[in-house]
Amino acid sequence: MSDEGHEGCCTITGAAKPPTADGPPYAECVLCREPTEYPESYKGITMCPVCEWQEAQRTACSG
Repeated sequence: MSDEGHEGCCTITGAAKPPTADGPPYAECVLCREPTEYPESYKGITMCPVCEWQEAQRTACSG
C-alpha cells in the first residue's frame, strides 16, 4: 500500500476556530456544558478543550 497522494490526510487546514476569550464570560461547551476558552458572545459551535480533543480522536484517520 502506498502513501503517495495521501500526505497530510489527517490534518485540517484552514478550519475556522472561534477567537479565544480574554476573560469571562465564557461560552458553554455544546457537548458537556463546561466553560470553554471562547467568548460567550461567539455565535457558533464551541467545545471545551477536552471535548475538542475527544472529537479529534473520533474523526482522526485510522490508517
